[in-house]
Amino acid sequence: MQDSWWLYVLECRGGVLYTGIARDVDSRFSAHLKGTGAKFTRLNKPVRILARVAMATRGEALRAEYALKQMARFEKLQWCEMGLERFIASMRA
Repeated sequence: MQDSWWLYVLECRGGVLYTGIARDVDSRFSAHLKGTGAKFTRLNKPVRILARVAMATRGEALRAEYALKQMARFEKLQWCEMGLERFIASMRA
């Protein structure tokens, strides 16, 4: 799945969550750790990758990222724990 785009969630220092998209999540996480990623993660150092899910296209990843950023913190954590498919199913129930 190297051609895939990935939606990912990081846990940062202080328990703050960061959501982003990337082609290679591990490389992007390393960039965040080095301070060469997003401005947010330069100020809020990442601790770990909480979740990642492959998306078919960049557009799909951007839409999913936007939707996830609109969620409350507890919903984001549920998404991370349940995975995308189970989370969507629970929202429909």
